[in-house]
Amino acid sequence: MSWCALDVRSPPESRDTVAAWLVSRTGQAVEERGDGMLVSFAESEAEAGSLLGELQLAFGAAVAGISRPLPDVDWSRQWRDGLGPRIIGRLTVTPSWAVPGDAGPITVIMDPETAFGTGEHGSTRIALTLLDRYLEPGHRVLDLGSGSGILAIAAAKLGAARATGIELDPEVEPIATANLVRNGVQDRVTCLTGDAAALAPLLAPVDLIVSNILRTVNETLLPVIRNALAPGGIAIFSGMERPERPVFLAALAGAGFAVVDEATDGEWWGVSARAAG
Repeated sequence: MSWCALDVRSPPESRDTVAAWLVSRTGQAVEERGDGMLVSFAESEAEAGSLLGELQLAFGAAVAGISRPLPDVDWSRQWRDGLGPRIIGRLTVTPSWAVPGDAGPITVIMDPETAFGTGEHGSTRIALTLLDRYLEPGHRVLDLGSGSGILAIAAAKLGAARATGIELDPEVEPIATANLVRNGVQDRVTCLTGDAAALAPLLAPVDLIVSNILRTVNETLLPVIRNALAPGGIAIFSGMERPERPVFLAALAGAGFAVVDEATDGEWWGVSARAAG
């Protein structure tokens, strides 16, 4: 079998969507390199060519890719070698095949799926880092754009009394629900499908909201998030790159938020904030 790598470049605002498309079409994990390159795998040169053609039809000229042949190894399993446990604050995030023997109670088991969120992406790690710093036992939590459910699951493992994930994509819900069961938190975590702007007010008030979405979506949701927070509540925003920092900080201030903390991971940036006044 002659495997090929697919090197794909896309604008930052569509990178997550392109990555999810590649995972769904190939069944393989996608590596995001430090320069923003997405790397996926195809089982043959013919499949690689077909995928690149479909990619152009799906996303247009803004997304470009090339294929390159790889050594004759089983890349359908080889990609697992680069995935293992990650320690993020008090959390251990690990795929199911690499759970450490001494894994503690704050272990989140998360396999690569078509749903975004495994702990391998810088924006997810930032959200987990800030969640670990500011979640207090007994908190009520909302996870907006919850994807795989990793942040809501982590919140429960860190002591949240209740966590609710809201995701717009209906195809993600079965994956997130399976992850709740795998992590044994289905009694404290619920995953809903729908528009966060419509559902968040119905679930308010909450003590902590985490929103790992694009900057433009985060900005749109600022009034909703502010109104859904209980007095003294904290909001965590991720999914943004470092150059977007000044734009989002200005939007935060304009929406009546005061910055509490910031975190970076490679080119990614996130912030925690409280409603001012």
